[in-house]
Amino acid sequence: MKHHIAVYPGSFDPITYGHLDIIERGLEVFDELIVAIARNSGKQALFSIEERIAMIQRVVGNNRRVRVDTFDGLLVDYVVENNARVILRGLRAVSDFEYEFQIAQMNHTVKKEVETLFMMTSVPYGYLSSSIVKEVASLHGPIETFVPPPVREALEAKFAKKLP
Repeated sequence: MKHHIAVYPGSFDPITYGHLDIIERGLEVFDELIVAIARNSGKQALFSIEERIAMIQRVVGNNRRVRVDTFDGLLVDYVVENNARVILRGLRAVSDFEYEFQIAQMNHTVKKEVETLFMMTSVPYGYLSSSIVKEVASLHGPIETFVPPPVREALEAKFAKKLP
């Protein structure tokens, strides 16, 4: 019997209910899911890699089917090194698809054995992004419907430090 592993990559800065939706639904399709935080992301991160790992681990709990990790370099190399064949990507809107499609095509060209599975985010999270959450949190707006309590607390603490 095959053991199906997928890699769900991203910056997760911070993890949102939209990300958790993809994780939960991904576990309905795959035996194991690796939530892989990109170390060399071109984005300026609010949370350190260690903070993001800790937040993700807190919100996924002790689920033995979810592993949280980080990677450098090419995602497809990481996928193959971890005995996975699938990259799981969440899509919120058609605008996400064009970019993600190009990346998926490039990944498949580099490693033919690696496929990308696109999963539409559930309707309540279709607008949600980490960037939007950080913006609302920075302005001290309500974020409890966007992120789990441990993430909300981390965001509130991060932005409380920046007050004059």
